Amino acid sequence: MDKLIVRASPKSPVSEAYRTLRTNIQFSNLDHELKSILFTSAMAGEGKTTTIINLGIVVAKSGKRVLIVDSDLRKPTIHKHFEMVNIRGLSELLLEDGEPTDYIVKSSVEGLDLLLSGTIPPNPSEMLGSRRMMILTEKLRREYDLIFFDAPPVGIVTDAQILSTIVDGTILVLAAEKTDKREALYAVSLLENVNCKLIGTVLNRIPMKESGYYQYRHRAYYDQNDDETKGIRGLLLRMRRFYQK
Repeated sequence: MDKLIVRASPKSPVSEAYRTLRTNIQFSNLDHELKSILFTSAMAGEGKTTTIINLGIVVAKSGKRVLIVDSDLRKPTIHKHFEMVNIRGLSELLLEDGEPTDYIVKSSVEGLDLLLSGTIPPNPSEMLGSRRMMILTEKLRREYDLIFFDAPPVGIVTDAQILSTIVDGTILVLAAEKTDKREALYAVSLLENVNCKLIGTVLNRIPMKESGYYQYRHRAYYDQNDDETKGIRGLLLRMRRFYQK
């Protein structure tokens, strides 16, 4: 529970950064219905799961019905942050072709539900790319205002690429002082190869002196409004050109 920052410190600058991210997503919804959003990263350990959990909380607190789906069927962690037992979830739902309501659990946050990963299967990519997964996603879109899918890093396995083709949009999470530029560009190219709708980038762990307007020591949403061409900002400029095509 220690990473649920918006619950522990709701008035902190970090919590405000998540509310800013919520607002940016809402504005992305003007010309295109955006109900199912995939979160992935270039590599492991970039803050993807922490981002999706805290964002889910702030959106739920705004009065929306939110579902977080732990679609990382290799190293699931959502259940740990909510101190739940992960014995029944997405894997069982897809295998048994059951009703989502029988597998979804309520979190301790009003308006925020969870579909845990369930048992780790031997064939995650095949399950996530199945027709049952497509049908399930459509069912969930009718029941919730927003659905956030937590997927494995796109630079490591193909799961995120597969899922990005059945959701309304994808957000790439990067760590300012950890993500290698080549790995990040490779992640973008992988998403580009499957024609996913990349709606934005979350840049985590921006040092105070580098963060510009949002001077948050731990995490921040960077909206790519400068024209620098070097380092991580050059990477973000490259991404902007990609998803504004």
